[in-house]
Amino acid sequence: MADETDLHVGKRLRRRRRLLGMTQQDLATQVGVRFQQIQKYECGANRITASRLYELAKAMNVSVQYFFDGIPASGAPDAANDAERLESDILSQKETLELVRAYYRLDERPRRRLLELAKALEGDTSGHGAA
Repeated sequence: MADETDLHVGKRLRRRRRLLGMTQQDLATQVGVRFQQIQKYECGANRITASRLYELAKAMNVSVQYFFDGIPASGAPDAANDAERLESDILSQKETLELVRAYYRLDERPRRRLLELAKALEGDTSGHGAA
């Protein structure tokens, strides 16, 4: 049975890989393993050694700490961890990943305008109830 830390690290690995638009095979080739090994890492079935975690971090352009972000310091859950779980669910949706990729393909000016539009729409929907 997988340890909670291994599961968390695996989820972060999958999230980052998907965000980058990489396949398991792409990532496996970069770090010198088979794609099945990446599958096992992502589901927490196999633990990732420190040296392999370092290679994965380099291949995905993140710090090693990225994989541990959101792990509670103690065993007691708190509101911040609930927010992390919610964020994790949102980021694992295909639609969210497509939106993020499309956003970063835009030049800086249209990106800024799109962000401003989204914020304005958010304020619009939260400020209007039944009148």
